Amino acid sequence: MSQPKRSPEELRSHRWYGVKDLRSFGHRSRTAQMGYTRDDYAGKPVIAIVNTWSDINPCHTHFKQRVEEVKRGVWQAGGFPVELPASTLSEPFQKPTAMLYRNMLAMETEELLRAYPADGVVLMGGCDKTTPALIMGAISANLPAIFVPAGPMLRGNWQGKTLGSGSDTWKYWAELRAGNITEEDWQGVESGIARSPGHCMTMGTASTMTSVAETLGLSLTGAASIPAPDSRHAQMACSTGKRIVEMVWEDLTPKDILTETSFDNAIKVALALSGSTNSIVHIIAMARRAGFPLTLDRFDALARHTPVIANLRPAGAYLMEDFYYAGGLPALQEVMKSLLDLNQLTVTGKTLGENIAGARVFNDDVIRSLDNALSERDGIAVLRGNLAPDGAVIKPPAAEPHLLVHTGPAVVFENHQEMSERIDDPALEITENSIIVLKSAGPQGAPGMPEWGQLPIPKKLLEKGVRDMLRISDARMSGTSYGACVLHVAPESHVGGPLAFVQTGDQIELNVPERKLNLLIDEDEMARRRATWKAPEPKFSRGWGALYQSHVSQANEGCDFDFLETIPVTDITDQEPDIH
Repeated sequence: MSQPKRSPEELRSHRWYGVKDLRSFGHRSRTAQMGYTRDDYAGKPVIAIVNTWSDINPCHTHFKQRVEEVKRGVWQAGGFPVELPASTLSEPFQKPTAMLYRNMLAMETEELLRAYPADGVVLMGGCDKTTPALIMGAISANLPAIFVPAGPMLRGNWQGKTLGSGSDTWKYWAELRAGNITEEDWQGVESGIARSPGHCMTMGTASTMTSVAETLGLSLTGAASIPAPDSRHAQMACSTGKRIVEMVWEDLTPKDILTETSFDNAIKVALALSGSTNSIVHIIAMARRAGFPLTLDRFDALARHTPVIANLRPAGAYLMEDFYYAGGLPALQEVMKSLLDLNQLTVTGKTLGENIAGARVFNDDVIRSLDNALSERDGIAVLRGNLAPDGAVIKPPAAEPHLLVHTGPAVVFENHQEMSERIDDPALEITENSIIVLKSAGPQGAPGMPEWGQLPIPKKLLEKGVRDMLRISDARMSGTSYGACVLHVAPESHVGGPLAFVQTGDQIELNVPERKLNLLIDEDEMARRRATWKAPEPKFSRGWGALYQSHVSQANEGCDFDFLETIPVTDITDQEPDIH
């Protein structure tokens, strides 16, 4: 531990516990009511542990135990741990989508830290939206903060075949619809694909975002790669508890760690992993919370020079357990260190370069070298044109190559319900050269921008052997998904973006190498359609939904709330507690 910058009297919690007045009497007496003595907390950093455990979140089932290990580390380092349960964002269960509530958890995290006597915080998350939400809130609060990733689950297994979360769900669902596997087979996949605590073990949104968090410098080195059931994950949780106490004495906060360059590093690592397209929305939101006006163009610029070197599903062959045994994230960062700024500070108190020094690759098919990359560039591509003036994204390594330059007729669905009702209709006029278009799937239109973007291929085409075709929407798609799916079209159709004006039979042009996405109608026809378009009625009249639809930004801006995007002028550490 470095020389402390702060004395006990300078701790934020001192204002609750250390002064001699009537309010502090109340704080101390109520702490005694919980079974603690002054020796437990007096002059010690109070560490908030924001825990997103829930009975309905399978990714976090082990957090009941992990929080005890974090507490153990806090006690051992001379801190006072206080667990603060927070909203869980359970990707498999939450409707209409966990993304609708990401900003709610971000607000809750910020307000918990604002309202209680926290000197530092351990953030416990991992299921897709929890990672960016917790970090967004912690950035705005700007107390010393460190993130504990939930860790990936173990590999799935069915009939001797290795199964990956999501990716094999879509794969075998298509085979079931095509009549190539039986219902009994399907039930076997169901029972074998998720067999331990932890989040998806493919390079989906969960592992992408925990890897981003670690690269930003907000987790201990190697934390993101450890499988949830591995005993080393418990050791990491305890070490995190110890480190946050040191960070409080050092007064090391997110403002000290996060820079434009650290976000560049995070984007490059996400690209090298062929990470989830969802990460684009979340990284933009986190960067803007930190005061950096990150745009889609930065992702595209970095993608043009960053190779994909992680051979992980859905773009590659392996799973996160294999990645960990191959050396994990530090080994990947070591391989690509010539592309990274290694001087960026991290929660360890050391630089990224110091953290990864000596990291080794133990399987060079899982973590490839730069000259044996899975793809030389373009882990993602940002598209623009008259159909997406504010941008859209596609993940080229996950698509069949012949579809990356394609022109074809649109088959349009006005909303998800219509698509579900009509997609398998034998009378639907559609071929493998058609382009499926879904509207009303964006931040406001769906609402919440659900992961609908891997639009289903019609059953009659599946039966012919078609497994990929061009699909366009203002939705997101799961990071575990694959296919030629153009996503995040902005502005969304619900607010009058050009996607709203597409009609069945229109020709659409996609050219990924040239970054083009165009609706091939003339400007006069586009203007005529725009003039006759009527804005939909609002989705909500009350509650969180009404707040959401009034303030959420578009996908290219991170889908944050306009009143939360920047760092508050008043730091929470300057605010007086317990004002009645």
